[in-house]
Amino acid sequence: MTGAEIVVQVLADEGVDVIFGYSGGAILPTYDAVFRYNQTHRSAEGADPMPLIVPSNEQAAGFMAAGFARASGKVGVALVTSGPGATNTVTPVRDSMADSIPIVVICGQVPTAAIGSDGFQEAPISSIMGPCAKHIFLVTDPLKLEATLRTAFEIARSGRPGPVVVDIPKDVQNWSGSYRGEGLLPLPGFRARLREAYGNALSVDAAQSFYELLNAAKRPLIYAGGGVINGEASASLRRFADDFGIPVTTTLMGIGAVDTTAPLSLHMLGMHGTAFANYAVDDCDFLIAVGARFDDRVAGVPSKFAPNAKAIAHLDIDPSEIGKVKRVQWHHIGALDVTLDGLREFATARGYQPAADGRYAEWHRHITDLKQTYALNYDRESVAIQPHAVIRAINQITQGRAVVATGVGQHQMWAAQYFDFAEPRLWLTSGSMGTMGFGLPAALGAAFAARDRVVIDIDGDASIRMNFGELETATTYGLPVKIVVLNNFGDGMVKQWQRLFFESRYAGSDKGLHRKDFIKAAEADGFQFAVRVERKEDLDAAVKAFIEFNGPAFLEVIIDPIASVYPMVGPGMAYEQMITGDWIPTRQATSKPVGKVDKADLF
Repeated sequence: MTGAEIVVQVLADEGVDVIFGYSGGAILPTYDAVFRYNQTHRSAEGADPMPLIVPSNEQAAGFMAAGFARASGKVGVALVTSGPGATNTVTPVRDSMADSIPIVVICGQVPTAAIGSDGFQEAPISSIMGPCAKHIFLVTDPLKLEATLRTAFEIARSGRPGPVVVDIPKDVQNWSGSYRGEGLLPLPGFRARLREAYGNALSVDAAQSFYELLNAAKRPLIYAGGGVINGEASASLRRFADDFGIPVTTTLMGIGAVDTTAPLSLHMLGMHGTAFANYAVDDCDFLIAVGARFDDRVAGVPSKFAPNAKAIAHLDIDPSEIGKVKRVQWHHIGALDVTLDGLREFATARGYQPAADGRYAEWHRHITDLKQTYALNYDRESVAIQPHAVIRAINQITQGRAVVATGVGQHQMWAAQYFDFAEPRLWLTSGSMGTMGFGLPAALGAAFAARDRVVIDIDGDASIRMNFGELETATTYGLPVKIVVLNNFGDGMVKQWQRLFFESRYAGSDKGLHRKDFIKAAEADGFQFAVRVERKEDLDAAVKAFIEFNGPAFLEVIIDPIASVYPMVGPGMAYEQMITGDWIPTRQATSKPVGKVDKADLF
C-alpha cells in the first residue's frame, strides 16, 4: 500500500465511519485514497463507509470532529492540509485538550526534504501544536506510519482523553510498503502510567476510610465533573447517588451525568450555576468530587469553596488534579466507574442504608427547600421576549432527550440552566476555552453520531458569526440540525459584565449597527425553514413548527437586549456573595455586586 492508503486502512481498522476535513496540495494523496476506499467499499444502497464531510473552514472540521466525539464517546477525526489548513485547527485542538475530548487531527505536510525551508504552505505544526495537544507526531520514517496512527488513537482515548495531531509529509503519503495490520509504537512510560491508573484497585483501607467519612456525614454532596462523562461512569455515579440518597450537582461539563429532573439533582454549580446548588455547596459537610478539577468557574475563591465541609474526597483518573486547587482529605486515582462501584459495594456490605434509617431526611428536606426557594426565574411580564422563555419552550417539546450544542456567551449559560438532560452526551459546549463559533459545527458533527436524536444548536448572534459559513454545510449534507439564534444585537455576556463593572461602556460589544439579515442569509444557504420571531405571542407556535420541520431549520428570536444571566458569582466572590438579580431570592442582604472588583480578575 501507499502511505496514504495505509492512513485510510488504519482509520477503517479503528472503526472510523466519518471524516471531517478540507483538502489541499499536501494532503491530496490521502484524500484520493479516501475517495478510492469509499468507491471500492460502497454499500449496496450506495452509501460510503467512510464519508468525507467538507466544511467551509478547517476550524469547523476540528469542531465537527469534537462534536462527534462528545456525542458518541468515540474518537473524532479531522483531515486537513498543511500550512493554513493545519493552523486553522489549532483552536479546536486546544479546545479539545481543555475539555478532555478525544480527536485525531491528521495534517498534510511539505515533503520531508523540504521541511524547514519555508516551502509553499509550510508551517511548523509540531512546534505550534505541541503545547496545545495531548501529543503530536511528525512522521518522517514511513515504516513507522502505521504504528504511529494506531498509537495516536490509543493516546487520544486512553486515560484522560485528549487531541492527538499526526503531521504526515507528502512523500511519506506517496511511499509504498507493506501493511502489517497490527503494531503500536513503544511508549513504555505512557503505558506504565495507564496501567498504574487503571490497575489501581481500591484497597480495603482506602474504602474503609472513605466509608468512615461518609458514615459520619449528615449533609453529603456529590460534585461531578466532565470526567464522569468522559470516563463513561454516569451509570455508576447514578447508582451510587440513588442507593445512598446523596444529592448531586455538576459542573458545566458534567451536565447529563445525572438526570437533571431527578429529585436530588441540583443541576449546575459555579459562576452561573443555580443558586440552590451553590447554597448546597456552602451547607454540605462532606463534599465528594468525582471527575472534577475545582476550576476557577466553580471554585473562584478556593479557600471559601465548601466552607463548612469537614472533609473533601476526590476521585479522578488524572493524578495531577489531586490537590492542585483545593486540599482534600481523601482521594483515589483510577477508573471512576470501578471506584464508585467499589465504594458503593463496600458501604452496602457494612449495612450502610441511609434511606432506611432516615439519616439524610433533614438534609433532603433542606435540599427541597433550597430548590423551591431559590429556583431559577426571570422577568415573565416583560413585553420583550426573554431568552429563558425560548429555551423553556424548546425544552417542553424535547423533554431532556435532545442533543444540545451551544456557542459561547449568555445563550450558553441560559441553555445550561433551562434545558433538561436525561442522559450523558446530550450537552455539547466549549467549557474551559469558551470558544465562540463552537456551537454550529459541533452540532453538525453530533448529527453523525446521534442520527436518531433531535440535534439543536443554541447560538448567539455574535457567536454564530464566527462560523456562519457552516450553514451551507448543513444543507449540503441534508443534516436535520435545528439552529436557534438568540439575537440581542451584540456580545451579550461582555455587555453584561460592562454593565456591572464598567459603567455600561459597551466598548466593541454592541452590534446594533451591523446589517446582517440572518433569515436572508439562511435562505441563501438553502434553508427551507428560516423564521424570525419578534413577538412573544408568536413564540410557541414558531418553536413547535421549527422542531417538527423535517430537515435543517433556522430560527432567529429577537430577545430582550438587556436580559442578563443570573445567578452570577463575580470575580473574587464566594458563593454567599452570589448576585441573583431581581427575580431570584438571595440569602444575603443585597444581590448587587459586593465590594470593589479587581479588573484583572474579570472573565
